[in-house]
Amino acid sequence: MLEIRKFIREDVDILTPIMKDAFNEDSRMHLNGKDGGPKGYDNGDFLRKWFLSPRATAFVISDEGKPIGGVNLFINDNGINYLGCIFISPECENKGYGQRVWSHIESLYPDTIEWRTETPIFSKRNHNFYINKCGFACIHITNPKDPLKGQYQLRKIMK
Repeated sequence: MLEIRKFIREDVDILTPIMKDAFNEDSRMHLNGKDGGPKGYDNGDFLRKWFLSPRATAFVISDEGKPIGGVNLFINDNGINYLGCIFISPECENKGYGQRVWSHIESLYPDTIEWRTETPIFSKRNHNFYINKCGFACIHITNPKDPLKGQYQLRKIMK
């Protein structure tokens, strides 16, 4: 049973090891065995900065009461909203959780005109998820020749 509930400060300690595993798995898969992720992904600083930001709307993703990931959003008055981050425990990947979570997020914000996000250029699995599963389109690539700094900027037009 998939559940999505509001993220609270106490969730930092619960989700940090899940986030660390998820980002490390993605980095290992695409960067020749190296661990890695955005600054603070492995010690809770990322979650404290971005999931607890007053501008953020963040959620814990659970399956049968067990936390398996998180998602944070930035909802704007102009209807152009931003997916900051979504992550799922590696042991739960490729089971449809991400797609179900994203579908639920879209249903929570029916007035969204456009969703935007970005993802590392090296993460082919993320590209597949966003483009083929969720319907985003790549609109720009920054630093296309640098696998560590390159980013795909993505957009999904809703209306």
